[in-house]
Amino acid sequence: MSDGLNVLGGPLEPCGLDPVTGFYRDGNCRTGGQDVGVHAVCAVMTEEFLAFSASVGNDLSTPHPEWGFPGLRPGDRWCVCAGRWQEALEGGFAPPVVLEATHALALEFSSLAELEANASG
Repeated sequence: MSDGLNVLGGPLEPCGLDPVTGFYRDGNCRTGGQDVGVHAVCAVMTEEFLAFSASVGNDLSTPHPEWGFPGLRPGDRWCVCAGRWQEALEGGFAPPVVLEATHALALEFSSLAELEANASG
């Protein structure tokens, strides 16, 4: 498991606690060997991204109480797979990114310029 740095080279900041996000469900976009999806990008959910994600097989809007998952709404912060974020960018559906809470490993999937161009304001 890697606490690591964010894409700006600083300490990784929390992404979201309501709902609690992260592969390790600790609010951070930390990643490690068990995280094959590389949930490294802290994204602010949008209707467009949620619809895109559902269209490619990952419905993030539907609650799954059996997994402790409340379902996401626009405005929620969530650690998304770095590859899926890049796919959404290429399709025109990339949600805004919280750079300080996005793990440096995301740079293996997207450039810093791409992430900065989509930074949440």
